[in-house]
Order: sequence, then structure tokens, then C-alpha cells
Amino acid sequence: MSDVERWCPEPLWLLARPLLPDAPQRHQGGGRRRLDDRAVLAAILYVLQTGCAWSALPTSFAVSAPTAHRRFTEWVQAEVFSQLHQALLDLLGTAGAIDWSRASVDSMHVRAAKGGT
Repeated sequence: MSDVERWCPEPLWLLARPLLPDAPQRHQGGGRRRLDDRAVLAAILYVLQTGCAWSALPTSFAVSAPTAHRRFTEWVQAEVFSQLHQALLDLLGTAGAIDWSRASVDSMHVRAAKGGT
């Protein structure tokens, strides 16, 4: 099994693919061919899951660290990961695969500045 298949299995890819924005068009053509979105997503998921630095991305993904980070930034701005998270929750919820007895609620407390509300 390749790293791409391991970190982005087919069912996950089928869920994620429609959420990805279209590749930007090059007005003058030329340049390098855009890397496969699935390979880049697998590399990004590897970094997020393992906590490794972008620069420590294994060469087995065939994706450079700058490319993975740039695509990650683009997809965060396009809200791909929040949409993917919601889609996964919807899928798991429909299948009855979420154990709500183990859920927790977290909150963040921020001190208001003087006179702030």
C-alpha cells in the first residue's frame, strides 16, 4: 500500500474531492504540471496527524514541502477542511457511528480589556 493510499484512502478521497476548489488557470500557459490533489491531501494529512514539520515530509509522497504547505494554505482559506470535517461527522452520524457519551465540550476564556464587554 502506498503512502497516498494509506493516508488518503479511496472513501476519504471520494468525500474530499468535490470539496476541493478548481485549480487556478494559468493565463499564459506553460509552467509545471499541477501535482495530483490526492497525493497533496495525503501529504497534508500525514503532517497534521504525525505533527512532523513540513520540511520533514517523506519523499514517498512525491510532494515537496512548499507545495504541500501552499496547497494547505489555499484549502484552509477555501474552508475545505471545515467542510470535510462536517461531511465526515454527517456520514458517521447517519451511520450511528458516533459515541456521544464520550463527547466533551471545550471553551476558551479571554480576558476582556478595561471597559470591554
